[in-house]
Amino acid sequence: VVELLASGGGGDDAAMDDWEKDDEAGDATPPAAKPQEAAAEDLADKVDAMKIDGEKPAAAAAAPAPAAPAPSKKDEEMEVDAKEGDPREHLNLVFIGHVDAGKSTLSGNILYLTDNVDKRTIEKYEREAKELNRESWFLAFIMDTNEEERAKGKTVEVGRARFETEAHRYSILDAPGHKNYVPNMIMGASQADVGVLVISARKGEFESGFDKGGQTREHALLAKTLGVAYLIVVINKMDEPTVKWSKERFDECVGKLRPFLKGCGFKIKREVKFMPISGLTGANVKDEVSPGVCGWWRKCHESGENNTGKPTLMSLLDSLKLTGRDAAAPVRIPVLDRYTDRGTIAMGKVESGTIRPGTKVVMMPTRQKFKIDGVWNEETPLKAARPGENVLVKVSGAGTDEVQKGFVICTEPPCRSVSKLICQIMVMDLPEQAKILTAGFQAVFHAHTAEEEATVTKIFETTDRRGKTTKGARFANVGMTVICMIDLARTVPVECFEDYPFLGRFTLRTEGKTCAIGVIKKLPPKKE
Repeated sequence: VVELLASGGGGDDAAMDDWEKDDEAGDATPPAAKPQEAAAEDLADKVDAMKIDGEKPAAAAAAPAPAAPAPSKKDEEMEVDAKEGDPREHLNLVFIGHVDAGKSTLSGNILYLTDNVDKRTIEKYEREAKELNRESWFLAFIMDTNEEERAKGKTVEVGRARFETEAHRYSILDAPGHKNYVPNMIMGASQADVGVLVISARKGEFESGFDKGGQTREHALLAKTLGVAYLIVVINKMDEPTVKWSKERFDECVGKLRPFLKGCGFKIKREVKFMPISGLTGANVKDEVSPGVCGWWRKCHESGENNTGKPTLMSLLDSLKLTGRDAAAPVRIPVLDRYTDRGTIAMGKVESGTIRPGTKVVMMPTRQKFKIDGVWNEETPLKAARPGENVLVKVSGAGTDEVQKGFVICTEPPCRSVSKLICQIMVMDLPEQAKILTAGFQAVFHAHTAEEEATVTKIFETTDRRGKTTKGARFANVGMTVICMIDLARTVPVECFEDYPFLGRFTLRTEGKTCAIGVIKKLPPKKE
């Protein structure tokens, strides 16, 4: 395997992309060491037979996303007022689920209940919703801000908002439920620590979201792949006339979800919590539902059924403890977006390490070196940002071409950047015209914030559902676990899953479907 990885290049310095060629002039990277002549000839023949044909041309760079609102007055004087950062832990919540499950309404109501939206604004939204004959949408308007989203009642972009409690600070990422916008949802969820899977209890809506082709399944699967530590399943619309807070309906939804979430890789006892709520009336969001309306919930949460001992969504969020955030590790910030405002500002979430103004960083995969001029959280300048923070960093001396979505800001030692990797994937779904996965299968590779075209070039072994392993298999079916080699069109900054889980997870999507989820097992050997 190592021979094979080393053979066709694909390592850190192999086959430069267009963006790397320009920078390489100023880069003093010694050429790759020549293969040793001492290698046995038959080995060379074997390796030759396995060589992958020429590299594919680089795909066109993605169009730049619209710039975020610029933080105002970012001058050196602001450094004086810079804060050390809030001691409360910061959590990113992503709201996911099928179209019309009530994600935007629930996130809007949370903001309203935590006094982040004033009464007057709510009244204005109520009037606007009435004009559209959609009176129950007024809370969703807090999150869905543009005209198209409001007219259709569908979220398109990932909505962002913040609220605080005594225990934590939170950022809400309100993901779109529609299947056409899954790539947007992947971008949002790649930053999330906690997933809130919103399920509609209304008769017919739960079934359509959960059946084949519904987004409930795909979103839960993606949440696990993107590294969500906890999944809170809220059964919404319990106040509906067809449901009326019925325990039977709640248990039916939970009963169907449990085996599926277990199949996605969630440990039900530890990572998944179930809770009935009403996003519109706010029952069980901040205040517990009155026993007159729902007599069974108090007994349920006091006995710790459904993995939660807390009565409301807010108290449950406050009780979550996150592990694995290492503030002393090297800095890793996958770039989510960038824009110019007296210099290039990159947006992203600090995945590990602590970033401060003045830090010297390496931009992967181009290997250019820059200095960080300033760090902000929204508009607040920070002296330091710890893991879990969503930050804006000003990259001194970089143009917008040198900081792109999918790049990773690192401190020494930087992460690897490769165009070839060996990984373990689980095949979830396959497109209509390709019912088996073979060498030559093409898809789009999504890892952290990067997207790249990918081809499966060799299958090493497959394991079916019964646990039977076939070495040197020619193809794989849905439900199998596959160890295979993937070639990428351009180099992508990644790491092995064991070393940096957040840079070692990925999904393969094609034709609007998530066809496989996987982790990176091996990278090509480093070239000296």
